[in-house]
Amino acid sequence: MKRSRGIMAGMGVVIAVVFLVNGITGFRGDQESDTGEMYILRDELQRIKSFSLPDTIYFAGERVPLENFDTRESLDRELNTNAYLHSSTMLVIKRANRYFPVIEPILEAHGVPDDFKYIAVAESNLSNAVSPVRATGFWQFMPATAREYGLEISGEIDERYHLEKSTEAACRYLLKSYQRYGDWALVAASYNGGTTGVDRQIGIQGQHNYYDLLLTEETARYLFRVLSFKVILSDPASYGFDIPAEHLYPVIEYDVVTVDTAVTSFADFAAIYGTNYKILKALNPWLREPFLDNRHKKSYVIKVPVKDARISAYKREE
Repeated sequence: MKRSRGIMAGMGVVIAVVFLVNGITGFRGDQESDTGEMYILRDELQRIKSFSLPDTIYFAGERVPLENFDTRESLDRELNTNAYLHSSTMLVIKRANRYFPVIEPILEAHGVPDDFKYIAVAESNLSNAVSPVRATGFWQFMPATAREYGLEISGEIDERYHLEKSTEAACRYLLKSYQRYGDWALVAASYNGGTTGVDRQIGIQGQHNYYDLLLTEETARYLFRVLSFKVILSDPASYGFDIPAEHLYPVIEYDVVTVDTAVTSFADFAAIYGTNYKILKALNPWLREPFLDNRHKKSYVIKVPVKDARISAYKREE
């Protein structure tokens, strides 16, 4: 008797699923509608495409060995995962139009390969994100590491939120890692897993090649996540992202004001320069308070939008 109830319960689940599917499609399945039109259920389901990998791909001028099954399948996983994170990846593509022009020349000036701009994508989706462990900003610096590489963090200032300065700090970190490894793939891995963790696995396994090392899952996936963004952002349309140029986020034009005294109210400061507190903070998220005591009389460069920048940003793109 218990077995019979189990069978009937199972049938009930199957029937429920059938009704759910038919309910979604309006009982159209393979049935003929009132208008005489024949509907085929399978034609109404979303088609899921497995995206092809490029024939060859390089990271920072170093060839990725796609002939290795493990390398190929690792990239395939991340490429298809991020291609199907529709809203998230779409926003990254839009933001890249605004932020890559800031990041790229800084990388070039420091001699860091351009591909490292995709590290900022993998780390933060090109946003001033804060992780559960309090890593912060586009480059996800922890406080101690940020200070070690020259960023100011205080009650009023947190330069992890300063795109230009945090990118410069990231360059210093990356170049130091390259001096250690002489291999850009390992540099990228160490940015995620830390040099201590990477060094430990190199010692255990006797390998000095990222693609030959067994690493923690997060670090093992990391470079392939970075590469997947390189592939998608280099040719978004091939991965299903149909984004008109006018939908990309434009660069906001600004002037700069140097401040070496206290600022009692950034709301008043913003008004002097024809903007408001919200937009001032959007351009300067590293200013963490509505005031600046500046007891040490340091010099800070603050961005203020040019006249009508807020309303004309998209008009300039038309």
